Amino acid sequence: MASGRRTESFHRVTTVQGASVFAALHCVLMTSTANVKQHKSGKGKKRTATSLKRSDGKGEPSASMAQRADRHQLYELSVQDVESEVEFIDATFESLRGRKPDFIREDFCGTAQLCKAWVERRAANRAIGVDLDPEVLRWAQGHNLASLDAETKNRLTIVQDDVLRVKTELVDVVLAFNFSYWLFKKRSMMRAYFESVRRSLNPSGVFFLDCYGGYEAFEVLEEEREVNDDFNYVWDQVDYDPVSGDLQCDIHFRFRDGSELKSAYSYHWRLWTLPEIREILDEAGFSRMRIFWEGADEETCEGNGEFAEVTRGEADPGWICYIVAEP
Repeated sequence: MASGRRTESFHRVTTVQGASVFAALHCVLMTSTANVKQHKSGKGKKRTATSLKRSDGKGEPSASMAQRADRHQLYELSVQDVESEVEFIDATFESLRGRKPDFIREDFCGTAQLCKAWVERRAANRAIGVDLDPEVLRWAQGHNLASLDAETKNRLTIVQDDVLRVKTELVDVVLAFNFSYWLFKKRSMMRAYFESVRRSLNPSGVFFLDCYGGYEAFEVLEEEREVNDDFNYVWDQVDYDPVSGDLQCDIHFRFRDGSELKSAYSYHWRLWTLPEIREILDEAGFSRMRIFWEGADEETCEGNGEFAEVTRGEADPGWICYIVAEP
């Protein structure tokens, strides 16, 4: 974020331009439960895909919109902008390696929406999605993968496993977006994860992560933004412990009928700083770390969704960046 930036969603700013810095923050991963489920975040231009009926046709009042809502669908509508992410991956890798990447692995893949967008982008593209949570992977299979034709679907593999242990083919790119990797609270575990990623990359491979910070990142707060006429997205920074660095963040959805899907997702992370992450990447064997900082609109001071490589950031209330690490 440029100086003076005050986003309304701290979720991924590429997906939620103008949204608050902390709604964007949620963006990492639908990391809910299940051994800290591994997942991710966005944008809300579309009208909700949940078409909700008002009654059961027998004169009885229907269930509330919250009761009938699909939390994964709401998440994708509210948080994710996979087209922007795919474009950034493609352009950045090509600038570093002189070619476009073909084969990616998305850790904490959740609904696998990014994997789906990747294999749809080019006929040669392949993707592996890894997540520990069987429930969200079943949803991914029944929704995002089910919408692909047979040939495209064959180029996307979903794996239920722990990212610390998973063994896959060597890939051009490994992704850990939406701060999902912050579920590793110990430095030793974070280093072990980064080392496993390095071993999973081919010799010219690149590791893409994201990070956020700013003084608002340490505050207990709640921010709400409208996604469409049907519902609002709420980023709730529930608790932060400055001694341990433990952070709890929840996502709620509030509907036009007054109902609420409370704590649809709950994240228990450590609030890592950017220098700490860079140091651990270095310890794990990555030789170079590039930082891509999001710019801001000159008139609104909101995030403009454009990321440029920097060697120095700005002391904004809330900021988001990409980390691009090379072995």
